[in-house]
Amino acid sequence: MAASTRMPKAVAHGIDDLRALKDQTVGPSAWRVLTQEMVDQFAELTGDHQWIHTDVERAKRESPFGTTIAHGNLTLSLIDGMRKDLNEWSGFKMGVNYGWNKVRFPAPVPVGAKIRCYAQVVEVTDVGGGWHQVVTRFTVELEGGEKPACVADSVGRLLVEG
Repeated sequence: MAASTRMPKAVAHGIDDLRALKDQTVGPSAWRVLTQEMVDQFAELTGDHQWIHTDVERAKRESPFGTTIAHGNLTLSLIDGMRKDLNEWSGFKMGVNYGWNKVRFPAPVPVGAKIRCYAQVVEVTDVGGGWHQVVTRFTVELEGGEKPACVADSVGRLLVEG
């Protein structure tokens, strides 16, 4: 994160302000503790009950991490809540989630770990009809970790007012 200027929150009132934020690192968000209850609820919702996530005793014995870890997709999903700390955008009729580009999980998130994220607008493209596509790179950091837990490019579409 050191290469870019850190900002506590990205405020944009319209597409020109949003373009001006390009390549600036925003954040961090507030810390969030990942609990076993969160992991278990995610396992129930998705049907992914792999023991590395849900079997605490087995993970203590057999996992190289010594504990259960979050599902990668749970970590990815938590970005949606943390991003609220990072962006305050207005001047748009609506915004929609268009998907994700490259998503990577360089480090596991052990249960009990604290995570937070940073955001960086990497692309703003006019796609016609008043719509603009915005690619935002989110980096999820583990407290005390050497590598990020997740690096993912969110793709959104914004409809400008007017």
